[in-house]
Order: sequence, then C-alpha cells, then structure tokens
Amino acid sequence: MSDFIKQYPAKPKKVYLYGTCIIDVVAPNSGLDAIALLEREGLEVVYPQGQTCCGQPAFNSGYSDEARNVAKAQMAQFPEPWPIVILSGSCGGMLRKHYPRLLANDPEVEAFSQRVFEFSEFLVHVLNIQLDDLGEQQRVAIHTSCAGRRELGIHDAGVSLLKQLKNIELVDYAYEAECCGFGGTFAVKHSDISTAMVEDKARHLSEANVDCYISSDWGCTLNINGSLEHQNMSLRGDYLASFLRQRTDVNNISHCAVSPSDKRDER
Repeated sequence: MSDFIKQYPAKPKKVYLYGTCIIDVVAPNSGLDAIALLEREGLEVVYPQGQTCCGQPAFNSGYSDEARNVAKAQMAQFPEPWPIVILSGSCGGMLRKHYPRLLANDPEVEAFSQRVFEFSEFLVHVLNIQLDDLGEQQRVAIHTSCAGRRELGIHDAGVSLLKQLKNIELVDYAYEAECCGFGGTFAVKHSDISTAMVEDKARHLSEANVDCYISSDWGCTLNINGSLEHQNMSLRGDYLASFLRQRTDVNNISHCAVSPSDKRDER
C-alpha cells in the first residue's frame, strides 16, 4: 500500500482538466458535469484544446517509441504548475505511473506526474468536498476500474463521495473488486475472455438488486452497460461526476437510468 501514498496540495485556484478520449467522443456531458462540480467549488478549470489520447493503447501494445512521443506531446499541453484532474483512473495511471518510466531521462516528468489526480481522488483529498444530497432514496452499487483500484489506490474515494449522500444506500455485491473485462486493448485482443468477465460482472451487479451502479471510468461503464443490454437486464450505470451533479445541483436533479418502479430483479 505504500506505493499508493501521495502528498496532496492545498486547494488551488486553477486546475487543468484532462478529459480522456472516451469522454470527449462518447460522453462529453460527463466532462461538463465534472467541470461544473469543480467550478462550484470555486476553481477555474482550464481545458487545453490540444490534448489527445494519453498514449496508453500504444504503450499496452508494445509501441514504446510511439507512446513516448504521445507522452511528450501531452506534457507540453499542461505547462503551468496547476493540478491536472483526470476523468479516468486508467488514464491517470498512465500519466502518473508510466510516463516517468517512458520518459526516464526527462527532468520534468516526475513533477508532471505528481500533479495528476483522478477526479474522485481530487474531490476527496484536495477539495475536501461536502455534498448535500437533494435526490430521492435509492440503492446503488459502485464499480471502480482496475487501474483506479490497483494502480492508483483511489477506490475508497468514490465510496467516500457516495456515502456523503444521505439518501443513497451503498450496496456491496459479490466479486466487487473483480475486473469488468474491458482493459482497453485487452477487450479486443482477448474478446472471448473479456466477454465472459463482463457477463459475470453484469450478473453480480444485477443480482445486487440496486437502482443503478456508479463508476468513475467510462470505459468500464460502456462495457458493463453493453453486456447488461445484451443480456436483457434492465440495470444501467452512471458516471460518478454526472451522478453527483444530478443529486446535488438544484437545477439538474435527476435520477438513475433505471427508476425503482421500472427496475426488475434479474435473478
């Protein structure tokens, strides 16, 4: 666990937002929800327009030189010494853990990597955010990506945020810590294994008899939601930033993708 210990700064005035490819292309509203929550805490959020993929697909496929070029280009997008809030534990692990290895001879990479914070981690440990729940009573489960749990050690942050919501019952479920099978390129290279893994994850979540599940990684959410739909299960997941905004912003109150009256027990 000592590898997970990180020094957290005082609350800043400005932060960078690293949006990630999936949120940029598939779920931009989730990025806007994250920005809204950060701005609500009094921060100025800067979104560099030149940011792209973090380089993880190339890195995981063995293309170290190509990944190194991406890493250099991304570091150049965040020149000021502000925290970099990233909307994925997987991408956060790449920037924080693997950039220093890829760019071992770069004198600036260590300072850069130490400025990287996963979104839920930043809300809890830097902002010490306090949430006022305005939503209805609901039962929810949480899924944390493998990178967030095992690489960054920030899985407790999402739990902490959901436990602040007075009308939310956070439900444990079987094999909660197990991978959903996405793993980026893993889902393509080993599709049969990935499919079996996500079918198990979807079944365990559905058997928890919750109104929805919450994840702080959209890659996992897309994978699990796709399996739930394929298996004709009514449960669906929501992204953590969107869920928090929906329950704490008086102008944006809404609920899980599946309402309690529509949800059925898939067992």
